[in-house]
Amino acid sequence: MTLTSLRPQTTTDHLSLLESHAVYILREVAAECERPVLLFSGGKDSAVLLHLAVKAFAPGRLPFPVMHVDTGQNFPEVLAFRDQTVANLNARLVIASVQEAIDRGRVADPGPHGARNRLQTVALLDAIVEHGFDAAFGGARRDEDKARAKERILSFRDAFGQWDPRQQRPELWQLYQGRVNAGEHLRAFPLSDWTELDIWQYIERENVALPPIYFAHERDVVRRDAMWLAVNEFIEPRPGERVERRLVRYRTVGDATCTGAVESDAVTVEAIVREVATANVSERGATRADDRFSETAMEDRKREGYF
Repeated sequence: MTLTSLRPQTTTDHLSLLESHAVYILREVAAECERPVLLFSGGKDSAVLLHLAVKAFAPGRLPFPVMHVDTGQNFPEVLAFRDQTVANLNARLVIASVQEAIDRGRVADPGPHGARNRLQTVALLDAIVEHGFDAAFGGARRDEDKARAKERILSFRDAFGQWDPRQQRPELWQLYQGRVNAGEHLRAFPLSDWTELDIWQYIERENVALPPIYFAHERDVVRRDAMWLAVNEFIEPRPGERVERRLVRYRTVGDATCTGAVESDAVTVEAIVREVATANVSERGATRADDRFSETAMEDRKREGYF
């Protein structure tokens, strides 16, 4: 064989490499586990994860259900997007309800204006036990929080759903040990190595649908804890706070009581890609009050069983 007979190698772009690895993880976990489920909040990361799952198992139907941990304080646009997306895919939707956990006395009611994000853990773990799920796919990324950066792609949880970073299995050379022991379940994070910019570039490339609150729109907001919080049934102005009409968008989707908006005029995915490329604060660091008030907030919640 002469050198001139060799074909030149083609270059695979980084988004295709990330996609290929994520699809591999989805297929491996689905093959190893008996009852997986995909966590879907209606946010951009879970929308990308669901898109990848559909790709991974096409042309067949999605082989596992979709689950939303519903705090009862969600943005209505996100709930509408969740329901429409699941209906379009003819997928099974499981709702783990925080309100039901409160009604059963599993967690204390924080009141009509109290944040419920921390209460999601009990609702999630109860749903995993009730439906017998042995694996749950999540859209968490390592660049979101330093506690996320400690996480393996396959994160094993004990019989109580708790996470111990010292007991995680090695993942050398992208080789994964997906066997689940009796009483355990695992959380799988196919987007671990993605960044916020990767997510938006992939959304642009694949034309992934999103709820409208990710794009700039006018909204009544108040300034609180260095964030713009939307005025709604869960957030009312406090004494001294002034309601303002601002052009904002959301970088992340969570409980409406603790998820802030950012001022932006980006009304297209292309504009958001440019905006994210110059951002110097992560989306959770800038807009999630529940993560900002403690150095170990996310790690504490993960040890309890949260994603």
